[in-house]
Amino acid sequence: MSTEKTPVMVIVGGAGGIGSAVARRVAARGCRVVITGRNAERLEEVAAEINAQTIPFDARDSAAVDALIQSVLTSHGRVDGVVNCAGSILLKPAHQISDQEFADTIATNLTTAFNLVRAATRLMMKQAGGGSIVLCSSVAARRGLVNHEAIAAAKAGVEGLALAAAASYARFGVRVNCVAPGLTRTEMTRSLTQNETVAKMSAALHPLGRIGEPAEVASAICWLLDAEQSWVTGQVISVDGGLGRVQARS
Repeated sequence: MSTEKTPVMVIVGGAGGIGSAVARRVAARGCRVVITGRNAERLEEVAAEINAQTIPFDARDSAAVDALIQSVLTSHGRVDGVVNCAGSILLKPAHQISDQEFADTIATNLTTAFNLVRAATRLMMKQAGGGSIVLCSSVAARRGLVNHEAIAAAKAGVEGLALAAAASYARFGVRVNCVAPGLTRTEMTRSLTQNETVAKMSAALHPLGRIGEPAEVASAICWLLDAEQSWVTGQVISVDGGLGRVQARS
């Protein structure tokens, strides 16, 4: 495959459960893959599996995100797809959340997404073929869940960002979409998924009766990244076992 025609994909949070699953899938399709994030050691482990480039950085830093996109452009000539899998989870009611905890939640989930959209669109709107941006929301942005106030606020912001950016950049061929997972079995959710009582309760909330797997969310992300989905933008695709729309049988 000619490198000039090989899609270049950038995955922020590429060392995490969902991000690494996305990286493996796009690499298997023959894409050139750049994985980024704060865990340099874990990034190298994933990169060794799939022959990816790694760029350790903090997506909360807008200058670092700008530098990332410029570095990828310099190395590969273009950026066809970017994914923001950076995220966190904070399960507390609003009255127990400190200012710092709330600020950290917004920065990790919403600010990272905004920084990536801003940097990527500056490039993609100028290159032939535009590009695809996929952000990660959460079922909590659309359905009221107990103790999810901070993360729900952040992820609802991510969805609003995606819709507005989809409108702004559609004329340049830049597509912006979201996936909104339910509880997914990753390192970030380990304290929940490995607690037998909590895991059982969480599975029962999802109409399909189980917790999600990273590969299932990654599949939707990769579908949105694919240039064949050239007429899909401004969408939030739920990958949540039905939790966001369907009432589980009691």
